[in-house]
Amino acid sequence: MPKEVSRIAATYMSSPHRIVVGKQNAGAENVKHLYFMVNAKDRYLALKRLVDVYPGIYAIVFCRTRRETKEVADKLMQDGYNADALHGDLSQAQREYVMTRFRHRNLQVLVATDVAARGLDVDDLTHVINYQLPDDPEVYVHRSGRTGRAGKSGISLAIIHSREQHRIRKLEKMIQKTFEHGMVPNGQQVCEKQLFHLVDRMEHTQVDEEQIAGYLDVIYKKLSWLSREDLIKRFVSVEFNRFLEYYSDAKDLNVSTKKKDKRDKDEPRQQGKKNRKEMDYARFFISLGTKNGMNPRKVMRFITSNPQLKEVEIGDIELFGKFCFIEVDAAYEAQVHEHLLQQKYDGLPLRVELTEAKRQSKKRQSSNKGYKGRDRQGGSRQKSKGSRFGDKRSNNQTKGRSRSRR
Repeated sequence: MPKEVSRIAATYMSSPHRIVVGKQNAGAENVKHLYFMVNAKDRYLALKRLVDVYPGIYAIVFCRTRRETKEVADKLMQDGYNADALHGDLSQAQREYVMTRFRHRNLQVLVATDVAARGLDVDDLTHVINYQLPDDPEVYVHRSGRTGRAGKSGISLAIIHSREQHRIRKLEKMIQKTFEHGMVPNGQQVCEKQLFHLVDRMEHTQVDEEQIAGYLDVIYKKLSWLSREDLIKRFVSVEFNRFLEYYSDAKDLNVSTKKKDKRDKDEPRQQGKKNRKEMDYARFFISLGTKNGMNPRKVMRFITSNPQLKEVEIGDIELFGKFCFIEVDAAYEAQVHEHLLQQKYDGLPLRVELTEAKRQSKKRQSSNKGYKGRDRQGGSRQKSKGSRFGDKRSNNQTKGRSRSRR
């Protein structure tokens, strides 16, 4: 029950009684909870490895938005996975078709939003994968509760980045269960799992003697030159070689949960300065300013609210009364433009335009003006300066500039 409803009931009802079935916000007893920490840009790669390392997986992958659901499902299908999407843009007929395929196990992985998955009752789910943690912790309880039913065990996995670790601690307090820190498997571990799964399938395959009898003589003759050992190697390699080739140069996706010492912090910072110095920026005009209550951090959140843009490099932010300018990595120009056009402020769409670059070279003259991602510990300041368009403005107009501190 939402807190607002409980408050209204306590105010206007006389001696109300609450009827509770089960424990409130308690995780299922038979569900094991794990989280995997990766960089935000490696989230999809981590998802693929988790699906590969559990060959018999039958799971729902939960995403926050319809757009993200479509993107993840499309990528999985393009990469050869038996997956499909369930979101609000589907018609009722399309929704029923996808749900029927999933219930009959013709789909191994279903990528869905929380809203679209309501009322989806599927037995024997082995895993629930949180591609993004939900904003509401109670939603996580409902997600994880879809596995581990009827006395069976289940696993709830969460893929997070380093700035979300505190949310895991909140969930632990809420469901009164401990989350294990899992390590995203490397290529060798994935190949090993797939190999033994293939051997297990071959061992337990049912042979229809009557149907295959007419072909055996030809098969025996065709393979008679192979020894027993060579025959086993070749049959196993038919499927195993595909994973071996794909994961031959697979990198480590795991991010350490421990804080680095001061010496470790200084080295990447120097490297980051060098990269920002050579960065090219695209400059946007946005119809929001200080009169709208904007500050540099709020402006940045309009961009980094998109999970795909959390790691985008942000340069100077210039704030004026009714508008502002913001610089972003030119490589993300189209994505940022599309994202900003979809944003609203007080219910009204924003005016967004790509403007000309500053008069000085696009190459950064100073290495400490960039800001990468969001929610970093770092100050912001506002400085009086005129408009870059050439017309003189009041000295009361402000310019916001963000600094990244590591």
